[in-house]
Amino acid sequence: MDNEIYQKNGFGNRDEYLSYLADNYGISISAVRAIAEILGENEDFDGLIASLEDYTMTSGYSNLLIA
Repeated sequence: MDNEIYQKNGFGNRDEYLSYLADNYGISISAVRAIAEILGENEDFDGLIASLEDYTMTSGYSNLLIA
């Protein structure tokens, strides 16, 4: 995928977008990149977002169980 889709959404490129997602969801960039790699670039604005939301909800829930 070229950078045009990222630029249309206010980002310079995919790396900048993934860094934004990591910051926005409070997830390490390595975790975001791993999930993004599994899903592929065609899911960056759909499936990746849903997966990150699930990841944060699951992580938060498991942290509550440990506490």
